[in-house]
Amino acid sequence: MSERRVGTVSRGIKCPIFREGDDLAAMVTESVLKAANSDDGFEVRDRDIVCITESVVARCQGNYADVKDIAADVKAKLGGETIGIIWPILSRNRFAICLRGMAMGAKKIVLMLSYPSDEVGNALLTMDQIDEAGVNPYSDVLTLEKYRELFGENKHQFTGVDYVAYYGDLVREAGAEVEIIFANHAEEILNYTKNVINCDIHTRERTKRKLKAAGANVYGMDEILSAPVNGSGYNEDYGLLGSNKSTEDTVKLFPRDAQALVEKIQANMLEATGKHVEVMVYGDGAFKDPVGKIWELADPVVSPFYTKGLEGTPNELKLKYLADNDFADLSGEELTKAISKAIADKPQESLVGNMASEGTTPRRLTDLIGSLCDLTSGSGDKGTPVVYIQGYFDNYTTGK
Repeated sequence: MSERRVGTVSRGIKCPIFREGDDLAAMVTESVLKAANSDDGFEVRDRDIVCITESVVARCQGNYADVKDIAADVKAKLGGETIGIIWPILSRNRFAICLRGMAMGAKKIVLMLSYPSDEVGNALLTMDQIDEAGVNPYSDVLTLEKYRELFGENKHQFTGVDYVAYYGDLVREAGAEVEIIFANHAEEILNYTKNVINCDIHTRERTKRKLKAAGANVYGMDEILSAPVNGSGYNEDYGLLGSNKSTEDTVKLFPRDAQALVEKIQANMLEATGKHVEVMVYGDGAFKDPVGKIWELADPVVSPFYTKGLEGTPNELKLKYLADNDFADLSGEELTKAISKAIADKPQESLVGNMASEGTTPRRLTDLIGSLCDLTSGSGDKGTPVVYIQGYFDNYTTGK
């Protein structure tokens, strides 16, 4: 057998359009095997990874909800009068329809936005604008009038939308009164109402804890539609978090109960090929755009479901460290042999704290792989909701 000269390969797998009720496990397996056997195919190997975007999992589950369902749950939990909605992300796809449903369940919305940007980096303002205005974002509370006086209209760099105006109009169109303020400390909302929905994603537990300690009746977005409402979809772990716009009146929720799905695909592939592959469901990757400063991760987690072989973090040595330090006096074949032996002899337990691993990424495997998948599949019209990864667990010695 010839020496393997290629490391990690990530392939987008073209699939049919998935619909509610489809046998996703069978269709994903078939799509992967067809791609493997095509003209530009590949050989299935042990520890390859089959990755399925969360969107098609939720679609096949029929995990949808209407704005009326959101409104009913909000009204039942928060009373239907004045409700504070704090720290939503600025997104037509991720939050606008949720906001509409929330507004339909209230008489008045006090919308509290973080500034200069939302949690995932969508900017209302630049730090230069903040500095020029002499505003302290850590302490200063701005009314809408003060915001407009200081900063005028500010459209999103990529979408061209003034989200302050857009969200205000959405609430009014849903039949509720709206008051917009800008503040970065959660307790400020209690000057307006004790009934609060905190819409932050990754800091939600801290926000809820602080508001409850201050006497609020607070629910996170993860607690809205955490159970069915009038037969709607739901997610018991994440509620509305991770949802996406489906139509002007519906959202597709984050998938649920898909552990059996990933294990079924793993079993299907073993039966069809004799190879033990890993399988995961992925959503947003976790990476930051260097121009717009947007942090991609608007889902509550990168991967909600995955097979056991994807647990843990990488356990890798930094080759350039070894080459520049431990084996600085070697070159050519001697260097290759020395590094290969160091890899073969590395401890199986964590290398955290070992200088030879410094600079490797101590993130969870599912977060790293999910980010690779998100970049591979894109979010547009590529038609590749399944990603097939090979060589991810290879190292310098593999195939030699």
